[in-house]
Amino acid sequence: MRPEHLSLLRCPQTGAELEIADGLIEGGRVKSGRLVAKNGSGASAPVYPIVDFVPRFVSSENYAENFGFEWNLHARTQYDSESGHNVSEDRLDTFTAWPADMKGEVLLEAGSGSGRFTETLLRRGATVVSFDYSDAVEANRESNGNHPKLLLVQADIYAMPFPTSAFDRVLCYGVLQHTPNPEAAFKALVPMVKAGGHIATDIYLKSLSYYWLNTRYWVRPLTRGMNSERLYRWCKGYVTFMWPLVRLLRRLPYGQAIIWRLLVADPIDDMPRADDATLREWAILDTFDMLSPSFDLPQTPAVFERWHRECDLDHIDVRLGSNGVVATARRTGGQTSMEKAMARA
Repeated sequence: MRPEHLSLLRCPQTGAELEIADGLIEGGRVKSGRLVAKNGSGASAPVYPIVDFVPRFVSSENYAENFGFEWNLHARTQYDSESGHNVSEDRLDTFTAWPADMKGEVLLEAGSGSGRFTETLLRRGATVVSFDYSDAVEANRESNGNHPKLLLVQADIYAMPFPTSAFDRVLCYGVLQHTPNPEAAFKALVPMVKAGGHIATDIYLKSLSYYWLNTRYWVRPLTRGMNSERLYRWCKGYVTFMWPLVRLLRRLPYGQAIIWRLLVADPIDDMPRADDATLREWAILDTFDMLSPSFDLPQTPAVFERWHRECDLDHIDVRLGSNGVVATARRTGGQTSMEKAMARA
């Protein structure tokens, strides 16, 4: 982190402003030290370590361990600048309609993984506050950590260390379904948005074909508790073995549906011009990604829209998208029930 970004942090337990103690500055960034509450004292006062330039508000051992494993292993696989395909850029353009120039804005990215969207958002000129629950923050730090407009932290979506109503835009892609309570996770994000600001989220689709008839949910009870290294080796071997059949099945009218039900996450719809090696690498990563999470809780569009309508949001647009159900909305300006409760505390 950089000292000038300190104003964007708060104690997640008390909401107090934080200050740096025993900070070691290297290249304009705080490499190590502690974050403590301003004017805080006593043995019970919360203390948050800064380790390898990243403020840490959670333990490294948590339910998102599999994501830390995969994103440190595939640190740049899904980066547009690495793959040569604008998958992340196009996804933002298609489903958020956010401007290409966001200079002067402050954005919150919830659940950044290795930083594929972090890279894209920084290119648009915004100050980006990005967090992840897992140690995938290490991969994001390696790729984007030197950027002067990035504040990267390891934190919990249910107890975010940020001031409320501080962000012009909030992005949360590929995250909500992998939390223990997706509704509570979504509703925790809304207070972060300024009045008149925008929020863009997505969640996996729950439907007959995408959930009840989806073989991934039949085998996940067997795979979600497996050791990450062991499961990854199985996924890599299985996808490699099935790859010649995948190439053949793509030629059939319903080939993609068959491929996915054979538990191969073929990314060709997102990258139709990618070479075979790139497609296979993404397929290995995405197959592991769909079988390994501790939680995978898809929702119907109606339920996702209801969550939005129960919050202080308008201009709500909920529709089907490339990753399931996608939504955009604008915060109207009143206090949410969470903010009212915090104000009373």
